[in-house]
Amino acid sequence: MRFSTKVSDYEYKYSTLSVDHLEELQNDFDKLDSAGKLSDHATYRGYLKNKIFKIPNKLPQARSLVILAISTKLGYVNFQLDGKIYDIPIPPNYYDDGLEYEDLENLILNDIIKEPEHDVEFANVHLKLLAVRSGLGKYGRNNICYVDDWGSSISLYAYFTDFDFKKDNWSELSIMDMCEKCEICFKNCPTGAIPSSTKGDFVINVEKCIPLYNEIPGEIPKWIDHNAHNALIGCMKCQSQCPANQKAFKNIKRLEDISEEETKLILEGKPEELLLDSLCKKLKMFYPSNAKDYFPVIKRNLEVLIK
Repeated sequence: MRFSTKVSDYEYKYSTLSVDHLEELQNDFDKLDSAGKLSDHATYRGYLKNKIFKIPNKLPQARSLVILAISTKLGYVNFQLDGKIYDIPIPPNYYDDGLEYEDLENLILNDIIKEPEHDVEFANVHLKLLAVRSGLGKYGRNNICYVDDWGSSISLYAYFTDFDFKKDNWSELSIMDMCEKCEICFKNCPTGAIPSSTKGDFVINVEKCIPLYNEIPGEIPKWIDHNAHNALIGCMKCQSQCPANQKAFKNIKRLEDISEEETKLILEGKPEELLLDSLCKKLKMFYPSNAKDYFPVIKRNLEVLIK
């Protein structure tokens, strides 16, 4: 299905669940946590903070959850340096695709519910879990959510609504069928974060996962091999070779080139205002208001990739 905004056209899929399943959803998460299967790493815990399956205070009459998957594209950007071009990927979800929350609210009210007098409220919940439980997607061995035809090249969003959908799509937690006999992501992970078995809870060792360290400022742990780095931020090792992504990752987003002068300024650690403004427009990863916070991350990651 497609919808349009002032910026672009988008493809989407969706599913719905009754709020009667909120307790079960929260129990899914709590069982893993109480069993000690979720990392206590401060950064990881920061990502989980405030995500909870409960009726929102702003919409106490909520009856349903709508979970959306928006088709996205793997980004690529050329960095020019010393006459060479370094073509570096930016995984989906790390750059702005122009989609606004207001666009999603309008989509739900006008295209899905088709009764705009209803209310919707953003849901700060565990999105992968909700997507799988709603039947919208399935887990991969790498703990990433996959949607048919789009693979992991998706952005997930969830909203509460006071509309009561007739159909309830509650589904069992499941892994993609192809994962049962496939070891590509397991063997391709440079840090051993992905377990060898597909049985059980689909949890990975997040403390060995590269994005936990290259998404934030600070020193990259020395135990991560130099050659393990493969994207401007995040990591594509377990996704790039995945059979479920071979079609989706042919559809890429080419971002504007970073000039030789700009690349040198980044590597020299000079966050000049003109440079930051240019990077905001070209990379679409941050805004002028927080560009100085992101700059050290971009500088550090770029150094690893091109030196």
